[in-house]
Amino acid sequence: MTKISLLRRLSAANTIAFISLITLSVPLTSPQSVAQNSTDWTTLGNDFAHTRSTTANQINPANFADLEVAWVWDGASFQAQSGRSTPSYINGRLFTVAGARRHVVAIDPATGATIWSYREPDTGRWEYSMRADYGKGVGYANIDGRDIIYTISPGYFLTALDAQTGRPLEGFGETVSLEGFPDSGVVDLLKDLGHPYDPYEGIPLERGYITASSPPIVVNDTVVVGNSAEQGYNQSRIENVPGDILGYDARNGSFKWKFNVIPRPGEFGHETWENDAWQYTGDISSWAPISADPELGLVYIPTNGVTIDYYGGHHPGDNLYGTSLIALDAASGERAWHFQMVHHDIWNYDTPTAPVLLDISMEQGQMPIVVQATKQGYAYVFNRVNGEPIWPIQELPMPPSTVPGEKLSPTQPIPTKPAPFEYVGSSEELLADFTPEIKQQAITAVAEYIMGPVFNPPIQRDHESGKIAALMCPSGSVNITHPPAADPESGVMYIMSRYSCGSRVLVSGEEADTYYENPTGVTLSRYAAASSSRAPRHPDGIPVFKPPYSRITAIDMNSGEHLWWIPAGYTPNRIKNLPILAGVDIGNTGSGAVGQMLVTPDMLIYSNLESDGTPFLFAVDKNTGEEIGRVEAPATTRYGMSSWVHNDKQYLILQTGSTLTAMALPDQD
Repeated sequence: MTKISLLRRLSAANTIAFISLITLSVPLTSPQSVAQNSTDWTTLGNDFAHTRSTTANQINPANFADLEVAWVWDGASFQAQSGRSTPSYINGRLFTVAGARRHVVAIDPATGATIWSYREPDTGRWEYSMRADYGKGVGYANIDGRDIIYTISPGYFLTALDAQTGRPLEGFGETVSLEGFPDSGVVDLLKDLGHPYDPYEGIPLERGYITASSPPIVVNDTVVVGNSAEQGYNQSRIENVPGDILGYDARNGSFKWKFNVIPRPGEFGHETWENDAWQYTGDISSWAPISADPELGLVYIPTNGVTIDYYGGHHPGDNLYGTSLIALDAASGERAWHFQMVHHDIWNYDTPTAPVLLDISMEQGQMPIVVQATKQGYAYVFNRVNGEPIWPIQELPMPPSTVPGEKLSPTQPIPTKPAPFEYVGSSEELLADFTPEIKQQAITAVAEYIMGPVFNPPIQRDHESGKIAALMCPSGSVNITHPPAADPESGVMYIMSRYSCGSRVLVSGEEADTYYENPTGVTLSRYAAASSSRAPRHPDGIPVFKPPYSRITAIDMNSGEHLWWIPAGYTPNRIKNLPILAGVDIGNTGSGAVGQMLVTPDMLIYSNLESDGTPFLFAVDKNTGEEIGRVEAPATTRYGMSSWVHNDKQYLILQTGSTLTAMALPDQD
């Protein structure tokens, strides 16, 4: 029995039991904090620009090492697991989402006590969602003096909640014709996408599936809603729905506009879809968070590629707006500008993090920019008003595919500046070379693979070359769990990255289809990704490629020059203590783990591991990268940290898996 059919059999009693939507517990003594004793963090990136920076400086280099755990919020009762959410601090309360049901939770910032929670009733739509526990955070707006929390559920409903009570907003949206839903406060987002669907089950899987994995963003009076689809490496059939972007009135939830991410006939970019592929294939979701410039009235939307990763024979052409940055007018949904960072993306190079907005100083004066860090190790920088590249971006030739039916773009856009923040491509020059013996072993380890540029084409199983796979490097130098941070004052952007290679091989669509219980679509693809990849391994247990295994790069966006880089974390003991490396000075390789970053007026804070695997918070000088402080963290951190001031006390909050851990300085006697 499938999960969806099982849900159908839920008893009416169980359904009604799930309708205890709001749990009120510890009351907040001061519902509104005053300006002088608080510093807010209003989006998952703190601001519309997603800089992940704070003006709070109570925690500074002199006392950083004194940080201690102030409280721990346990999400076990909400079945929290991944920790992929950055809490927002808004007017004296902390708001986050937790668990696969994506409970919206309000928390007392001083104690960690739950104030209220909201949970959406059961639907088959949420049960099928493959990104249910990845909510990342909440949206927020103050509407006519009232704080409103907005959230998108795994079932793809938009809900507006009163921030004080947690109750669905009166007069917002329309009544959802499903048992247990409130009379108001909810919008069924599927009704505005234009596809036939069942309110409980959603869109028929034969046509596709859509969910969400990031919060909405409220720009002036418009709620802008993104979405996500199944991971492209978990697909075997070519049909799916496009991840069109939706806009709603922030006061009443009325539908305002829809932007077609796959252009229809007569729309800009339609010619980039050959063989009428626009009619049946889909994805191009905006699963990463969205940024905005409220003064310009623009939202900046990163996207991913088309249905099925690693093979695109069923959708020839460059495929706008796949793997692009799109600037839309928030009020109307009209395209202001766009840039496609990967033409005909088959490499799973979807854009994984929110764009970062900065105001920089150049010879011609102040320049408003937007920067998009990518999995492939490049930072693309544009004038955020008109989309003009700040520095030239060149179309460089890339190798063609040898897979039958595949037609790649002959060129890909590569920035001339800034320089890549990570190794790009794979070559013998990048192989581990601590000793000549280690280098030779690395050469042997990669001999069964095809090395090449960052846009190295995948190959099918039993390829005529006899190779196992083609290496695609880096496969995710920046990704969901380690978003960049930036200093709005200096214009410096900080990117944590790691070098790793993908090596997915293609199998027949028939074989790939056997991997999935409930695949979307009807028509089998000629090829699809194998169920797993096999990366080259060094016999001595070290990475095949050179260190650093993880790093932080500071880029001065005023000039496009790298300011400094440092290894992130410290060389693991399993590498330091290898007999083959006895007497060899390998320096600090970095841990190979990634972590989260936060910019304060005095320092850059980041999470990572010491050599023995102990998690730490490190503070470094923003101008040099020199370590100036450290404190042991209570657990490994995930996704994003935030920092804010509540009642004159600065807190640093960490996502520690199923818990939230707040750290602060000890109280003074």
